[in-house]
Amino acid sequence: MRLGLIAMSGVRAHNPELTALGLTLPGFVERNRVIASLPSLGLLTLAGLTPPEIDLRYLEVPDIKNVSGVPEEFDVVAISSFSAQIGEAYLLADRYRAQGTKVILGGLHVTAVPDEARAHADAIVIGEGEPVWPAIMADILGVGRSLQPTYDARTQPFDFANSPMPRFDLLDIERYNRLTVQTQRGCPFRCEFCAASIRISPTYKVKPVDRVIAEVQSIKSLWKRPFIEFADDNTFVNKAHSKELMRALASENVRWFTETDLSVAEDVELLEMMRDAGCAEILIGFESTTFSALDGVEQRSNWKAKRVDKYLDTIRTIQDRGIRVNGCFILGLDGADLESFDSIWKFVQESGLYDVQITVQTAFPGTPLYARLKQEGRILRDEAWELCTLFDVNFKPAKMSVSELEAGLRSLGSQIYSEEYTQKRRTDFHKNFRTKHRNRAS
Repeated sequence: MRLGLIAMSGVRAHNPELTALGLTLPGFVERNRVIASLPSLGLLTLAGLTPPEIDLRYLEVPDIKNVSGVPEEFDVVAISSFSAQIGEAYLLADRYRAQGTKVILGGLHVTAVPDEARAHADAIVIGEGEPVWPAIMADILGVGRSLQPTYDARTQPFDFANSPMPRFDLLDIERYNRLTVQTQRGCPFRCEFCAASIRISPTYKVKPVDRVIAEVQSIKSLWKRPFIEFADDNTFVNKAHSKELMRALASENVRWFTETDLSVAEDVELLEMMRDAGCAEILIGFESTTFSALDGVEQRSNWKAKRVDKYLDTIRTIQDRGIRVNGCFILGLDGADLESFDSIWKFVQESGLYDVQITVQTAFPGTPLYARLKQEGRILRDEAWELCTLFDVNFKPAKMSVSELEAGLRSLGSQIYSEEYTQKRRTDFHKNFRTKHRNRAS
């Protein structure tokens, strides 16, 4: 039995003007390209649950246009894709099925729109893959029943204490500039636009620290001095778990990046533990710079909006410890008007952020945002998933036109990601850190 695990890995801006801007200003799409170039941790994790008698292969397909027929022949394939590339995933799935290969589809997009995915698969997985993968493997091996059309994990909670070791050994390590490890899944916040693992795992849970460290050590056995990205929605929500993890990570001698929220700045002990444990950079979703733009984005307590006045102090507190901050801003929020572009530009200059990520608000399938905008008649084209790139506009903004939002993105991107200003941001960070370090030492 030959099983192919195939990751569709080539997310690109759909709008040709944005593609051109990305070519002239590489920083414009830098973070998006990093995400697209990461190996599929979900598929590697399922590989860790696959019986040894199955002949296993991991493949990445960045662009179906460059593939004639199928990339490799298998008895069964499991395909993973971002929403933006789901059309290509379906095309590849159809090609495989036409030649008699069984196709399994799963992940965030399939969980959001299972009926759509069923038309292109022999089996779909709804929710987390780990609870149902052993049954899928038994079914394709013919142990008991045959392959079922749907495997729904939503009624089978998965305990992270039982997490399998991802099969990092299936990768050609030299192709990557970082590898991923997940320390937790889900997020206690409920941001309207969020299409991350909260849609697969509605309950927030952490992975035992010894399991995380085992994965880090597995990567180190393949790559002597790796750079690791923690593939979490919000790494430092559980401060007790975070500090236990930092203590364990401090002796591993690795550099790493992760995403979190601005509450890390309120715990100086944690910040210093992060620095000592090898934290190079954290991405924080500030989203915007005014209360009116942030109002209602976080659906439980309006947490971010209430802290907007602390944004600058938060950045300085973190970067003073030598940890770079990648500030993420979302353009086109319902509370944001045309002045928001200048507001973000001024904030970026004042803040001293080392890195900046700007994206367009994107209505992803399965999110409260998509449901609301569809009800309001503001989705430009229903099911136009190819626009879910974070840079293309797939909705009608509330306080500007589509063309004004696109123009604002291009203009702000040209300012933030110019070679001159990018160099200035990074030079200023290192200069300020050295100055503060000398002052503390004297």
